[in-house]
Formats: sequence, C-alpha cells, structure tokens
Amino acid sequence: MKNKITVHEQDISILKNDYISLTDMVKNIENGLVLIEKWLRNKNTIEFLGIWEEIYNVDFNSTEFEGIKNEAGSNRFSLSVKMWINKTNAMGIVAKAGRYGGTYAHQDIAFEFASWISPKFKLYLIKEFQRLKNDEIEKQKLGWDIKRTLVKMNYHIHTDAIKNNLIPLDIAKNKIPFIYATEADLLNVALFGMTAKEWRDKNPKLAGNIRDYTSVEQLVVLANLESLNAQLIKHEIPYMDRLLELNEVAIEQLRLLLNYENRRLDK
Repeated sequence: MKNKITVHEQDISILKNDYISLTDMVKNIENGLVLIEKWLRNKNTIEFLGIWEEIYNVDFNSTEFEGIKNEAGSNRFSLSVKMWINKTNAMGIVAKAGRYGGTYAHQDIAFEFASWISPKFKLYLIKEFQRLKNDEIEKQKLGWDIKRTLVKMNYHIHTDAIKNNLIPLDIAKNKIPFIYATEADLLNVALFGMTAKEWRDKNPKLAGNIRDYTSVEQLVVLANLESLNAQLIKHEIPYMDRLLELNEVAIEQLRLLLNYENRRLDK
C-alpha cells in the first residue's frame, strides 16, 4: 500500500514505512533519473548516507562504506542505488520493482535529496509530508473513538444480561459490584489473558485501565465478546464454559482481523 502527496503539481508516492519516492521527485525533470545517480556519487551525500546507516542500521557494512567514501569524488567513481545497497547492506534507500517500482528513501534521506534538488522544493515536501502524517493520526483517533463507543454501547447489553440472569433478588447490595467485576474480568481473561488487577499490578505507572490501552482490533473483538457473553448468560452456560468459548472466539476473530489488516496494507 502507498500514499501520495502532491508537491509543485507532482504526485509523490510514499510507502507504508514512510519511504518517499525519489523517482517521483524527478519525474518531471529532464533526465531526472540521472540526477539520482549524480547525487549518489557526491562525496557529501555518501558521508550523509553513511552516518544515517551507522545510526539506524546495525547490519551496515562500515568497511565497505569506508572504501566507497574514499573513492567518492574521483573522476572514475560511479555508484548506483543497487551497488550501494549490495556493497554496504544499506537500508535507508531501496530499489523496488513491480507496481510501485522506483527508488525510495527513508524520509530523512528523501528530505536531503529534495534539498539537493531545490531548498524550496524540500520545504514544500516536508510541509505536505507532515500534513499527511497529521491526517493519518486524526483518522486513527476517529477510528479508535468510534470502536470505543461501540464497546460502551455493548457494555449495557452485557450488564443487562448480568442483572437479569446472574444477580439473585435477595443478594446484599454490596455483593452486586463483585458480580459485575467478575463478568468484566471474564472478558478480560478471554481477550487479554489477565484480570484488571493483574494488569494494574504489571503496569503500576500507567493511568486508566487495561481497556484504555487496547488496539482497534482488540476493541472490535471486545464488543463482539460482550454481545456473545450476554447471550451465553441468558442460556445459562456455566462460567468456565463461557470463558473457554469466549477465548476461542477472541483468538479466531483477532487472527482474522490482523490477517485482514496485513492483506490490506500489502495492497
């Protein structure tokens, strides 16, 4: 999957790992692809790439890099993206084939390349890239809030089933919260593998509760488990049997949701 931003009326592709297409940056420039190799042969570029790789890439071949750096700047020196990757095991620049083919670079490196093209172009690129990141954050927040609301709505279905089927008429009022908490922890154990107290004991510095730190996928499954447990309660299914069934459903649904997300991201 990829995103696109537009800079100076030029669409620029961005991969899901925030690698930006250098190929798209020079698409409207005459002999643009030559510019990428010309930039790559520049001694300052080589030094910058080497520093970036040494910071972020534990598998970077520093020995090969030193040899390349020493040759950079000479008349006979030449270097392609594939040569750079193969010799140094670099990961900051990638050459992709297929549907989204071209040369891509990590945002730090892409911004450096943009500066080499034009400082003005670099500033607009950074501005559009940041706008894209802000939009993604807002969409994630919206999706999380919608699913959190779904869980809250299903919560009432769940508590009503508990109230109508599990709480005896003659029970002491101070015992009622314990029954609700027990059923809430039934869902916690089925989905997260631990009770609310166990989570708090493991995370004493975190505010809130276990459900405040769930993924979107877990929230979807939790909403489904609340509805399912309400039905199981109405059918008088024993506690342990409900726990086992809910756990099986949680595992199956999470696997399906995560596989779906992975397939969607690969498109």
